[in-house]
Amino acid sequence: MSFELPYELRIGWRHVRTSRGGRRNRFISFISGVSMLGIALGVAALIIVLSVMNGFQKEVRDRMLAVIAHIEVVGLDGQALNDWSQVQDKLRSQAEVRGVAPYVVSQALLVRGEDLKGVLVRGIEPTREAAVSDLVAQWSPAQRELLQAGQFGVILGHELARQLGVRAGDALTLMAPSGQVTPAGVMPRLRQVQVRAVFDSGHYEYDAGLALMHLQDAQKLFRSDGPMGLRVKIQDPQQAPRIAHELAARLGPEVRVRDWTEQNKVWFSAVQIEKRMMFIILTLIVAVAAFNLVTTLVMTVTDKRGDIAILRTLGATPASIMAIFVTQGALSGLVGTLTGTVLGLLAAWNLETLVPALERLMGMQFLPQEIYLISRMPSDPQAGDIVPIVVVALLLSWLATLYPSWRASRVDPVEALRHE
Repeated sequence: MSFELPYELRIGWRHVRTSRGGRRNRFISFISGVSMLGIALGVAALIIVLSVMNGFQKEVRDRMLAVIAHIEVVGLDGQALNDWSQVQDKLRSQAEVRGVAPYVVSQALLVRGEDLKGVLVRGIEPTREAAVSDLVAQWSPAQRELLQAGQFGVILGHELARQLGVRAGDALTLMAPSGQVTPAGVMPRLRQVQVRAVFDSGHYEYDAGLALMHLQDAQKLFRSDGPMGLRVKIQDPQQAPRIAHELAARLGPEVRVRDWTEQNKVWFSAVQIEKRMMFIILTLIVAVAAFNLVTTLVMTVTDKRGDIAILRTLGATPASIMAIFVTQGALSGLVGTLTGTVLGLLAAWNLETLVPALERLMGMQFLPQEIYLISRMPSDPQAGDIVPIVVVALLLSWLATLYPSWRASRVDPVEALRHE
């Protein structure tokens, strides 16, 4: 026994095919094609833009996490962390914790001749730091040995070194924030340091403002009785807020526990707001294209009033007539949506090839590194974005068919045939 589709679906699909083929009423065919093209371009634009924003967020997040810790345990009021070795043992006993390393951090000034730059100086133990920092983990053992206690050597971000005009082996003057009290008044504490190497984290903010030195040298320079905190690396950075909350409850009120999302909360919140706004704005483009289907269907209903009247005289109900035109509009929306989805995914997956080609063709750079932190156009299509886009496009296309289809179902057969 063969299965046949309801005649409403078959007639609706025939209208789509004849409209696209242009065998009847070329103007209606043109309007129908423009509607489907508009839906396709709107859906493709939504997928591409949201994929770029996802990729941008992921790229910046990964580069941040190569430098900053997933979780930090710090002393209260910026003081040294009391009993830090015991806190370290408690942290290491947690199943989710992969590494723990002490650190000291403070703002300072680096001076070379007339050039003066404000930097964040972080004191680390290179061997332990490799367990919590992907940046240091990539260093060879010889590179880690460049920071030796008592030598006051520093490793600078490559952009910071470029701005100061220094390279490995050059000397700099480091000015600590707290001065020394002398009979002549408060004098700034100065220390000559030597540039041991230059690192490239791939994140402009850190490459232009971070200097690493040995933990013991940083403690002496900033007059700290011990590490100011512990940097913690966990298995899944996305679970950092939950794990940080659990650690805070276990370690007690004597310490403060903060995760990486707190340190960059404003930036990530801004990206999420921008992403929502872009979704709304580009959805309006899809809505405009979808409601062009109203024009197509109204013109189709006007053109086929005689056919509608004949179907009514043959026993078709108003609901069947409405179903025919709903099918036509919905199928047009489906074709446009699927086409746009395919185009959008193809573009999103090949964006790293397409964008450089466009930059060379136009002679411009879309992402200046000084502004956007990264210089290439990343893309990360996610099902959580694509599925809502497809659903919204199909829903808008379906809504656009209701009024013209209802008007078609209200056609009076007698009046329609009288004018044939």
